[in-house]
Amino acid sequence: MKKIGFLSFGHWSPSPGSQTRSASDALLQSIDLAVAAEELGADGAYFRVHHFARQLGSPFPLLAAVGARTSRIEIGTAVIDMRYENPLYMAEDAGAADLIAGGRLQLGISRGSPEQVIDGWRYFGYQPQEGQTDADMARGHAQVLLEVLRGEGFAQPNPRPMFSNPPGLLRPEPYSQGLRERIWWGAASQQTATWAAELGLNLQSSTLITNESDKPFHQQQAEQIQAYRDAWQAAGHEREPRVSVSRSIFALTDDRDRAYFGRQNQDTDQIGFIDPQTQAIFGRSYAAEPDVLIQQLKEDEAIAAADTLLLTVPNQLGVDYNAHVIDSVLTHVAPALGWR
Repeated sequence: MKKIGFLSFGHWSPSPGSQTRSASDALLQSIDLAVAAEELGADGAYFRVHHFARQLGSPFPLLAAVGARTSRIEIGTAVIDMRYENPLYMAEDAGAADLIAGGRLQLGISRGSPEQVIDGWRYFGYQPQEGQTDADMARGHAQVLLEVLRGEGFAQPNPRPMFSNPPGLLRPEPYSQGLRERIWWGAASQQTATWAAELGLNLQSSTLITNESDKPFHQQQAEQIQAYRDAWQAAGHEREPRVSVSRSIFALTDDRDRAYFGRQNQDTDQIGFIDPQTQAIFGRSYAAEPDVLIQQLKEDEAIAAADTLLLTVPNQLGVDYNAHVIDSVLTHVAPALGWR
């Protein structure tokens, strides 16, 4: 069995052909798609977070709204860029969203990727300390968040508070028990995957990772997952870790599918640079008739190694079509691969 969810970037644009023409459309349609996915039997509704872009940028109001409209489906991010985050404020927001959802939040965080503006986190009031990089700052913010989510009090109470306090040091409220074990790290390399395992974080690996060998994308990603699991075992954590990978997968079952994706030429990995120093490998997309698709996916070693698969959806094609995309995988592909 494998958990199957969707991942939406929440793009919006008034361009011709877009059914998501405004920020309001992107947010409301994200909620509607999560409701539809739950009704179809999917396991997760995940959202990517980007700043200074016509995409989803402030996840917690959206996560809380999805939590209030659904009852079973996991709700998450993949991922939140920690360079931009105040970890204490984030702990409050995440705690509130998780309580509204009844403990279904799966919060993916990371050091971030290239954004729409140069050093955008500076506009949010954050700057690396002397001798630090922005990646160091992101990991520092993450470690503060993880410490706060332990739920231990650390703030000295006012001896004359406006309202009565419980005894002892205070913590940010609301606090949601168990959320600490539902934090995921979006790792691009084996090194950061190992770091995540040591901290007891679940692992998210996307369709873009650091190019660390001459092997195909899915094999490099599978090796990253194995390195993570080895480090987890060495760290002696008591619970079983979770691992997700994301993919663009389209089962061509009707004329709409063939018109949108039948002629795609993205069936091979691609090499590029996410910054001047870092070469990355981008994983292929999958679009084929169900019987062909099943055979292609059988050969993807990273999907086989993960317990959770996130389907990257083309959200600007509208809720109804994206629900069809999810349903096609659940109905025509997943059973044949033993995922259902």
